[in-house]
Amino acid sequence: MIKIALDAFGSDMAPDPEILGAIAAIKADENLEVILVGDEGVIASVLKKNYHSSGRITIKHASERITMHDLPSFAVRNKKDSSLRVAYELVGKGEADAVVSAGNTGASLAVAILIFKRLKGIDRPAIAAIIPALGGYTILLDAGANVDVKPHHLAQFAIMGSEYAAFIKDIGDPLIGLLSNGEEESKGNELTREAYKIIQKTDLNFYGYVEGREIFNGKVDVVVCDGFTGNVVLKSSETLAETIFKLLGDEIKKSPMAQVGYLLAHKAIKNFKKLIDHNEYGGAPLLGINGAGFIAHGGAGSKAISSAIFVAKHFVEKQINSKIRKKIESNVQMINNTVKSSANPV
Repeated sequence: MIKIALDAFGSDMAPDPEILGAIAAIKADENLEVILVGDEGVIASVLKKNYHSSGRITIKHASERITMHDLPSFAVRNKKDSSLRVAYELVGKGEADAVVSAGNTGASLAVAILIFKRLKGIDRPAIAAIIPALGGYTILLDAGANVDVKPHHLAQFAIMGSEYAAFIKDIGDPLIGLLSNGEEESKGNELTREAYKIIQKTDLNFYGYVEGREIFNGKVDVVVCDGFTGNVVLKSSETLAETIFKLLGDEIKKSPMAQVGYLLAHKAIKNFKKLIDHNEYGGAPLLGINGAGFIAHGGAGSKAISSAIFVAKHFVEKQINSKIRKKIESNVQMINNTVKSSANPV
């Protein structure tokens, strides 16, 4: 039985999406328990309204909530009884196996590092996001945890991304790409050129530089970049998908024939929409922390929450952190030596 500590007051519409997502998750998986963390009275009221009585959902009271407007440093110092922090502490004390939160990303990262600490050999934890692509999807990291990075951080991201892609895509040797403004080795900036040299020396299946289009055409399994670039890519791709459907809907409304065509193609359009809906992919893991922490979208609905719970459960079952640790150990000396010998470290 895997226990997930769920921050019940993380999302924009909390706690309803979290509670309904938890109910859906335990109904779908009998080997799952969820601890809802937050205001006990509010959570109990919503549970009662939805006629849930299973012993596989329990409540852990937390008197405070971290909002999207709270600075991470402030939240960590001053909201020690927040639903987010208490959820992480449950895992830290061994009372749960993983955390899922749709709350403040910066605060999640800060609390995770404070309570879980980093994996040995990892300097900067990273967020690994799933981006829909031809033939499936691409793992993008970092998707927002680290705005400023050094070359060896990108190499660490590549190692973590490789192990996560092997798990989530169920493949043996994921192909890794380093995001740049061209595929030639002469492209990029000082950061990417130095990172290229380091990643090239690892035991990863390294393709080399990739451009933005490779995120979506399925050429590689993992795309590595700094968190500033990754977050821009992630938010842009989400907005592009929403814009495409809005424009398509507007065009369909203009023509009776188009409306007939829509009815005929309704199933295909519905399936396509499902493929690009972030709710289908659940949460993004914080890779590089010594525990299992997942961040769901702030606007997550119950479907996204239940999806995140399932991914967190499988992450624990497959012992992904243990595999990342072994991969780091086999490459850490080479990375350190390369950093020391670099004449112009960024």
